[in-house]
Amino acid sequence: MTTSWSDRLQNAADLPANMDGLAMKKYRREAYHRLPQMLDILGYINLGTRRHAKSPPQLCNPGAFHWSWVFVNRSLAMEKIKCFGFDMDYTLAVYKSPEYESLGFDLTVERLVSIGYPHELLNFVYDPAFPTRGLVFDTLYGNLLKVDAYGNLLVCAHGFNFMRGPETREHYPNKFIQRDDTERFHILNTLFNLPETYLLACLIDFFTNCDRYTSCETGFKDGDLFMSFRSMFQDVRDAVDWVHYKGSLKEKTLENLEKYVVKDAKLPLLLSRMNEVGKVFLATNSDYKYTDKIMTYLFDFPHGPKPGNAHRPWQSYFDLILVDARKPIFFGEGTVLRQVDTVTGKLKIGTYTGPLQHGIVYSGGSSDTICDLLGAKGKDILYIGDHIFGDILKSKKRQGWRTFLVIPELAQELHVWTDKSALFEELQSLDIFLAELYKHLDSSSNERPDISSIQRRIKKVTHDMDMCYGMMGSLFRSGSRQTLFASQVMRYADLYAASFINLLYYPFSYLFRAAHVLPLLFLVFVQMPHESTVEHTHVDINEKESPMATRNRTSVDFKDSDYKRHQLTRSISEIKPPNLFPQTPQEITHCHDEDDDEEEEEEEEEEEEE
Repeated sequence: MTTSWSDRLQNAADLPANMDGLAMKKYRREAYHRLPQMLDILGYINLGTRRHAKSPPQLCNPGAFHWSWVFVNRSLAMEKIKCFGFDMDYTLAVYKSPEYESLGFDLTVERLVSIGYPHELLNFVYDPAFPTRGLVFDTLYGNLLKVDAYGNLLVCAHGFNFMRGPETREHYPNKFIQRDDTERFHILNTLFNLPETYLLACLIDFFTNCDRYTSCETGFKDGDLFMSFRSMFQDVRDAVDWVHYKGSLKEKTLENLEKYVVKDAKLPLLLSRMNEVGKVFLATNSDYKYTDKIMTYLFDFPHGPKPGNAHRPWQSYFDLILVDARKPIFFGEGTVLRQVDTVTGKLKIGTYTGPLQHGIVYSGGSSDTICDLLGAKGKDILYIGDHIFGDILKSKKRQGWRTFLVIPELAQELHVWTDKSALFEELQSLDIFLAELYKHLDSSSNERPDISSIQRRIKKVTHDMDMCYGMMGSLFRSGSRQTLFASQVMRYADLYAASFINLLYYPFSYLFRAAHVLPLLFLVFVQMPHESTVEHTHVDINEKESPMATRNRTSVDFKDSDYKRHQLTRSISEIKPPNLFPQTPQEITHCHDEDDDEEEEEEEEEEEEE
């Protein structure tokens, strides 16, 4: 007699926690054989979503170079693009991680100490394994929140403490926030925000655990003095701004460009090819002096676009150069357009009203100014940047520009996606097992299958998968739920990739075509283009060729305090903070995939013990 699938699954629930035996492999194999029958209604998805990404035509084995792919949210015909626009910071000039974030973190800490914060803070060292982009800081309760597009809480951390369900519900009874309340909730979306994000966690953990301070619901007390989380956030934000605009961040970066800035010999080649088919412009918020030194370094090669070509100054690759853009204001009313004296770096008096002149550097202006000078309308322009709000959202909503979002972290995300294929496969198998338990049940059934063992295993596998990315998990999702950052990428970026250099591998006549997405996708978790097209196949990576080499949240062991102290270049306090660095969570930091069953299970277990 053949054993039913329900019986087999019930037996599977009794397997050891690691579930790596022959029995588990047999169930997994059978589940995959039955998958087309179980989910035949979704068969079109695997075919359709393959168009979500465009593997580079010039790569003979594109699967081995998935970080060189360009991913598609909305179809874009490259032959219709007449102008290519670039941001500079974190786009043309990619800052090395964690070196650049560490520099910004150290300088910000020093600034806070100089205005009265405790000297013990100087012991902290930036840990890239903790923060990720897209977190929301709650200025009322001092929590770092990972949320989805609708404001549902995915992960909640107070300092270095990852809060559990009951603790989270004390502040957020519905595990939901009103993202529109921008006075209270601040989204930390940019790569420049990473040191700020980690510093907020350090400060809150320090004051929470330091005996000199008393923790309150909305801040800390020191005798008659009260410091709210809101005021602390504002102090950090002011310190960050001071470091960027008045401090020595830019000076120290320029003193050691090789340490802090990625230099790619393919940059001149790509821009020269763009020049052949359209116009190229630069619009950066940085001032001219800093821009000139950074760009000079990026184009500092003994040859031009190709070996054998004469060297060209960086300005020759652009039809229009605009500094001090003040994005996102730049995409609205803008500022006065002025001309820069490239010898002194000072601005010339008066508003520039003349035609576009090659070699002239402009300051200020607006996106309308660019369209007028280049003789282009909105959809003629493909703008390439790293800032969802400042570069992508505003240029898309206010001008209708086509958008290409640079996401440096994508290289590591894809690496985990392929390298940890066993975890993804097991999670998919467990989902199938779970579905099979309910296969023959309907609304008339009183049977309640025991899914507790499978749920525990799902949580264990999900946690292992999350920690492969970093303590806060993936940039794009938490378990099966997409993050706010992921939803913004899909909504506002027509194309996205780990680097804009990936365009080098596509002809300028290329059609980036997005897949047709139907409502049936509600039956499985919605995948982003890079998730639906890159297969779970292990790929050996040459880190010298991969952008992942400069942005990896788990590649260095920063848990060694001696290593951290060795990295310090400033004088430090002899009195250490209670916790110098966060501890990697040992269990899953969220339970939204099980709709909070974790809390109910814990209560049931306590009742059984009694």
